[in-house]
Amino acid sequence: MTNLDLPATAPADLEGGLAPLWGDCARMAPHWAAPEKDASRPVSPSLIHGVSVPARSARLLEAMPDYGN
Repeated sequence: MTNLDLPATAPADLEGGLAPLWGDCARMAPHWAAPEKDASRPVSPSLIHGVSVPARSARLLEAMPDYGN
């Protein structure tokens, strides 16, 4: 006999779906101002110091494909 009564992997949506969330976001959007765009400039390599990358992370990045970039 097959047990079709599986436990839920996530709690039931008690709020009624995404529509209320979208409405909340639309109501709040005017209250949140986007910061002014700052023109970012390159940083001189001589100003970058004290950065350490764990060997495990460096190996991970080295192992990633380049994709021709």
